[in-house]
Amino acid sequence: MHKDLKECDAVLVLQDGKSFWGKSIGKKGKAVGEVCFTTSMTGYQHTITDPSFAEQIITFTFPHIGNVGINDKDYERQKIFASGIVVRGISQAYHSSCKMDLDDWLKQNEIVGISGIDTRALTNHLRRYGHQSGVICPPDDLQNIKFLPSEGLDLASKVNKHNDYIVKERDGNLDYNVIVVDFGVKSSIISCLVNLGCKVTVVAAKENFAKEVLGLKPDGIVLSNGPGDPLATAKYAAREIDILIKSNLPIFGICLGHQLLAITLGARTTKMNLGHRGNNHPVYEVNNAKVEITTQNHGFVVDPKTLPSNVEVTHISLFDKSIEGIKLKGYPVFSVQYHPEGSPGPYDSHYLFKRFVDNMKKLRNFH
Repeated sequence: MHKDLKECDAVLVLQDGKSFWGKSIGKKGKAVGEVCFTTSMTGYQHTITDPSFAEQIITFTFPHIGNVGINDKDYERQKIFASGIVVRGISQAYHSSCKMDLDDWLKQNEIVGISGIDTRALTNHLRRYGHQSGVICPPDDLQNIKFLPSEGLDLASKVNKHNDYIVKERDGNLDYNVIVVDFGVKSSIISCLVNLGCKVTVVAAKENFAKEVLGLKPDGIVLSNGPGDPLATAKYAAREIDILIKSNLPIFGICLGHQLLAITLGARTTKMNLGHRGNNHPVYEVNNAKVEITTQNHGFVVDPKTLPSNVEVTHISLFDKSIEGIKLKGYPVFSVQYHPEGSPGPYDSHYLFKRFVDNMKKLRNFH
């Protein structure tokens, strides 16, 4: 071993053979997943508990992670679905209002991580050579590593809650009955709906979920975010979403929900060479000629060449011109690729929840 590697007890190996040596954090062991990076400077607890990171190894580009510790509020899910964590430096101190440091929390949740590597070099490597699988493991386990595919996986079925539940977070009368189809929903999305007067029932995105959703007599339906390849999930979800569209109820798709909606309407999705992950992504709203700063977390995108004529593009990425939002002409149905709840990140896109509520109000007044 090279002399400057003697103190290393963990290594990150990419599928193309590139390796990064560092120190183990969290659980000592092996983590396998697609290696991605997020440019968010804050909100690491939100990020790590986001179900959309299922079976991914998250690289934080901000050099110092963990300085505020772990609290009881900043959870998107209580269970962590990410495979592993990569950081430049990890803080052993934390704010007095929090309950533990990040390293101890990773150990408690049996999440494997690595610190002390050049995350800037790793990020630049991924930018140059594109998405790929990787493994974090002890150096003496390098002969026994296997990589996972990053396409063709239906991960939504692994992270959705298989038991339906009603969310009660606000006192007083709730004006609208909203059903969230759970492909891996973040709790921040549910909170935004509740804060606007919605009673929220979460229904797992399992086989034949459309009948169950419509049986609950919703005023509106949200197709949630989630992980995995949308084409794989669409094999069972597209026919159900088609039934929901034909009900003429307001529908709001978010991230994976946006991709599944587009596939249902006749479009296709493709794997991006480099995904969008972070909370500083500028998006152009076409109709209002307005730019909003958004939170994003996706590795697939809707192919604009496959959009049917009855679908209008409403939002465009100012980074790469990819589709960030669509709506179905003649129906109260729309979706965005990014995360309008902005958690962690900006609140620029909260208006989309109000737009969804307005669609429910218009339909109620019409009847």
